Amino acid sequence: MSACTPTRHDDANPKEHSHEPHSPPARPRGPRLTGADASASIAVFLIALPLSLGIALATGAPLQAGLVAAAVGGVVVGRLGGAPLQVSGPAAGLTVVTAELIQRYGWRTTCAITVLAGLAQLGLGLLRVARTALAVSPAIVHGMLAGIGVTIAVAQLHIVLGGTPHSSVLLNLRDLPAQLAQVQTASLAVSALTLALLLAWPRLPGRGGRLLRAMPAPLVAVTGATACAALLGFSLPKVDLPSWSSHALAGLPEGPVLGLIAAVLTITLVCSVQSLLGAVAVDKLIAARPELSARVGRADLDRELLGQGAANVVSGALGGLPVAGVAVRSTANVNAGAVSRNSTMLHGVLVVIAALLMVPVLELIPLASLAALVMAVGIQMVSLHHIRTVTRHREVLVYAVTTLGVVFLGVLEGVTLGIGMAVGVALHRLTRTRITHHEEEGVHHVRVRGQLTFLAVPRLSRTLHLVPQGARAVVELDGSFMDHAAYEALQDWQNTQAAHGGTVELVGRRTGVRIGEPTGPAGFHLDGRPGTPDTSGCRCHPWTPWRNHQCAIPETGTSDRAGSPADGPGTTDEATHTPEDTRPSALTGRLATPSASVGMPTAPTTALAPGDPPADSPETTGTASTTAPTPTTATGTGSGTGTGTGTGTGLQLARGISAFQRNTAPLVRGELARLAREGQQPSQLFLTCADSRLVTSMITSSGPGDLFVVRNVGNLVPPPGEESGDDSVAAAIEYGVDVLRVRSITVCGHSGCGAMQALLASDQDTVETPLRRWLRHGGPSVARMADGSRPTARLAGRAAADAVEQLCLTNVIQQLEHLRAHDSVSRALRAGELELHGMYFHVGEAQAYLLADGGEDEVFDHVGVADLSA
Repeated sequence: MSACTPTRHDDANPKEHSHEPHSPPARPRGPRLTGADASASIAVFLIALPLSLGIALATGAPLQAGLVAAAVGGVVVGRLGGAPLQVSGPAAGLTVVTAELIQRYGWRTTCAITVLAGLAQLGLGLLRVARTALAVSPAIVHGMLAGIGVTIAVAQLHIVLGGTPHSSVLLNLRDLPAQLAQVQTASLAVSALTLALLLAWPRLPGRGGRLLRAMPAPLVAVTGATACAALLGFSLPKVDLPSWSSHALAGLPEGPVLGLIAAVLTITLVCSVQSLLGAVAVDKLIAARPELSARVGRADLDRELLGQGAANVVSGALGGLPVAGVAVRSTANVNAGAVSRNSTMLHGVLVVIAALLMVPVLELIPLASLAALVMAVGIQMVSLHHIRTVTRHREVLVYAVTTLGVVFLGVLEGVTLGIGMAVGVALHRLTRTRITHHEEEGVHHVRVRGQLTFLAVPRLSRTLHLVPQGARAVVELDGSFMDHAAYEALQDWQNTQAAHGGTVELVGRRTGVRIGEPTGPAGFHLDGRPGTPDTSGCRCHPWTPWRNHQCAIPETGTSDRAGSPADGPGTTDEATHTPEDTRPSALTGRLATPSASVGMPTAPTTALAPGDPPADSPETTGTASTTAPTPTTATGTGSGTGTGTGTGTGLQLARGISAFQRNTAPLVRGELARLAREGQQPSQLFLTCADSRLVTSMITSSGPGDLFVVRNVGNLVPPPGEESGDDSVAAAIEYGVDVLRVRSITVCGHSGCGAMQALLASDQDTVETPLRRWLRHGGPSVARMADGSRPTARLAGRAAADAVEQLCLTNVIQQLEHLRAHDSVSRALRAGELELHGMYFHVGEAQAYLLADGGEDEVFDHVGVADLSA
């Protein structure tokens, strides 16, 4: 027994029980229904109602089946699922599969297949294999959804035109010209109105538009089209909901056994993958909102699979469509402010009430309006963002094969083809190894790009034997894998070179990281002995995630490990950090002292060590940020000569350039050569502060030629006509608008801005300096903030944290007004050739905010990290 655990006789004064000995233990109460959950459930219900009817129409199932699936998905998955804020119901991604099953086996057998698929999902959930579904390549998933979207859009187009769709895409495409020749005007008019409202409603401008946008666009589109059809007296097919007493339930499955098994596997695969990927995407949405992520934990994928399986069993048994997690409704649930699974469950209850009490209202909806709604959902499933993503990762072939397979062969066949293509691409990449050799100044360089497997050993040996015995050689291994055969070949060649007096230096793919003396994979010498990597070089990774992206200058008695990306968090040697008031100045290399000039203290010159406060936290508030941090040394001096010799910033600069030339230049040389030939054609002018913490290309995910950047202290735009003695900002604006023809200008402020702090601490008696003369262009921002008649600039969901943040937000809006006063900008705005945007970047949170459309309310909206499509 533990010495810290008291035994019964240790208690000399036992206390009496505060409750009766036989009273039952208090049961923990579940989360109560909050106002946020109630309002979110209403928003989701208003979206789910028309979509459920539309998806049922697209599958050819009874329209009531869509309502049954929506209700069961809300209540059952909401209660049992592992993703509390994910909303489940009939999904557009299942439309093609379900329609094919109904066409082949009939409705009652399709319901039985749904029940069996739910049982299969329960079995997979009990086996805890949910994470395995995430191993499917995103290119396959996106390709599957795109193929389903194309199939849905082509089929619903016939209903929009007043006709009847066929069961296959080829037949629908073949009969489309004939359908266009005999289009029904009334059906087309109602569909066009539905699509117009669906597209225009989320883009309503101004304060009134923001209030109206609270009503979901699908509901507005269907309601508007229904009202218009009724007022104009159009005679169109409408929703027909027969009595629930005649509703068809599941029957015994009838058909060939192999066909039924394939159908069950298809429903199981599509439902499971879509639901699990949706749960992961909802986790990303929640993580982007810190106040919500503290209350809602990460999704339990195995429990989510169990919940989806139970819902499919119930939905199929009650005559409903298959159930899966739905992106559109899940996004609406999170954005509407839901904080628990109660919102999902209540939305299901509301669907039940509507299905029982609102039948006369639902039967007024024209089928053409629902078809237009579902067609829009199908088109949105072909996401340009996904296409760009798979293209960037060189998986466009997998995407294309999966999409075409789903469109012309079927979902299961398309996914099978996509998996086969993905495996082929992976094998091709594994076996595609490029080995080159060249001699430079007497040193033989051998570079290996790709994975070193036994298949590449013959080419590796051939190339290595081009190096004369006894020569000096550098072998760069630009890959992440080396098997035993390649390891042995490299080791034997290295031993032979050493025996003839040659030297071999093995360099890893990271700049400056040498593999021991030399070492092999995982830090071992090529003879098998443990080795220590050479730490004499810089460990920075260009164009990779970094932590301060700086290298400490090695010195005797101190470690040179400065928290490189290779080392991971928490490995920074604190010996390299000096006290804040004795750090070397970023500009002079001398020891810096606090400055009182214009109320702007000196900038910190080292990155924060683990445990230090963020750059804009209260502990560091007041530091100017227009000077780049530099690595510290024990001597506190730097060469500052730019020669690249000795210690200090000169050597650091030379190392950075060398890293660029070795790793980054080969990757961007082709693009830069094209830009050199064609000239710059940026789409945006980005005007931001000179603060070193704002990396414009990083926070906008842009590359060479994308942004025309103007930086100055405080992201200020002097109004035209100001005698400032500096026309550089106005010249850049004129050049960007009139010469480069940029399509947008963004003014970006940031948290902890030293210029805004200086404006707030301004003292009229201070000696006039160039900095003070420049900062007077921020005076209108201070006056605007003090003007009580104007709306207060704020972030979505909260007010400004302090006066500095308030001024940072107000300054962005004021500088946009200064921009509009420039002739070139005003002309382009009147011609509709230019857009202005306001942006705020919170450095400590690494979070961007965009000024809401119109900007009348001066609200900066949170920019999320996940983009869920239908």
